[in-house]
Amino acid sequence: MVDLDSDATRSSFRCGTPGYTSGLAEPCVAILLSTYNGERFLGEQLSSYTVQKHANWLLYWRDDGSTDATKAMMNNFAEAAGVGRCIRVSEGGRLRVTGSFLALLRLALRGPASFFAFSDQDDVWLPDKLAHGVAELTMLPADKPALQFCARVLVDATLRPIGCAAVPRRPPGFPAALTQNVIPGCCMILNRAAAELIDAVAAPDGTWHDWWSYIVVSASDGLIIASATPDILYRQHEHNLVGEPRGFWHRAAGAVQRGRDPFMTLLRRHVAALRGRSHPLPNQSYAVLTIIDRACRGGPLARLRALCIPGFYRQKWLESLIFRLWFLLG
Repeated sequence: MVDLDSDATRSSFRCGTPGYTSGLAEPCVAILLSTYNGERFLGEQLSSYTVQKHANWLLYWRDDGSTDATKAMMNNFAEAAGVGRCIRVSEGGRLRVTGSFLALLRLALRGPASFFAFSDQDDVWLPDKLAHGVAELTMLPADKPALQFCARVLVDATLRPIGCAAVPRRPPGFPAALTQNVIPGCCMILNRAAAELIDAVAAPDGTWHDWWSYIVVSASDGLIIASATPDILYRQHEHNLVGEPRGFWHRAAGAVQRGRDPFMTLLRRHVAALRGRSHPLPNQSYAVLTIIDRACRGGPLARLRALCIPGFYRQKWLESLIFRLWFLLG
């Protein structure tokens, strides 16, 4: 195991380091794993990395204060994986989910990876997950920000299938990204250009790492690539931090239960963070953000104008209706 505490250590490893073997013709993927009291399911997720058909990966992991056997399990896995294969990120303190994943991304960008994949601790990746994502992303120019995501099989705690979450019906993109996150982080793979964009913009308080990644890439005219192939067993259990809402009415009821104020507060924060970024946005995205920002500060007419922006909707009609009502109320 490598402990990522110094610049010297961070610059000392490369994909293909002795201790593990992978075809150097394959681009390197940084798997980003944040753990917290995950001993119950962690072993199955770690095992699923080892059977990936795309074998050239490095695991960056960070524990966010576990009190169970999680850290011991990670240390054992790192030792078995071979020298240089697993890099422990030890930024101190409790960062919680978003802070922990973005810290992993920041430090992984100092390494050799071309692609970056967020990983939850309780899922299971199917063997083609990395291979499919890398194959789609490598067809694009390296300087074009891109985010690929796969479909997912919903399973219960014992990995028994209970459904399948298909790709969104309406194409994901901007400004729809401001209204709803439709891409779980565990399904995402980013190219380096997208990862660098995300790292360059400070995430606002209250956001999620996956939602923020989707917003930043789509607002920057990056490509959002949806794969209809299920490449992950997305485990649903009683301790899911977010999980998958079951069915149309469950999602709508969940939105109503969460309420207008938290949603509108986060929308305003997302808009402010994008408008305040140091790297300029494309003109079209900035114009859209300006209209939405004025609407959030203005009256009903300004809000009605913003609701006429093409693509400013949620995936389902009832969810969109609730969103529009909340937005009109401010």
